[in-house]
Amino acid sequence: MRLDKFLKVARVIKRRTLAKEISDDGRVKVNDRAAKAGTVLSVGDIVEIEFGRKIVTLKIMELGAHAKKEDAERMYEIIKEQKIERDSDFL
Repeated sequence: MRLDKFLKVARVIKRRTLAKEISDDGRVKVNDRAAKAGTVLSVGDIVEIEFGRKIVTLKIMELGAHAKKEDAERMYEIIKEQKIERDSDFL
């Protein structure tokens, strides 16, 4: 399954176009490599996403073309969330 579609179906990101933009901006890594929207995911892959001032690391648990809201959270497991501190915060 494509990275952008997974992020949408799993409800990590609300819109697929936004998932594509974030991926193509270099803010997503899959297994420690920069990933584009078309990167193909497999179960067990580690996905790292930069959201503004935090980085969320997920492990892919399931892949599916569709998921109900209550089932979407079973598609991934959050491994780590960390805040990003930037030097400009102290100016």
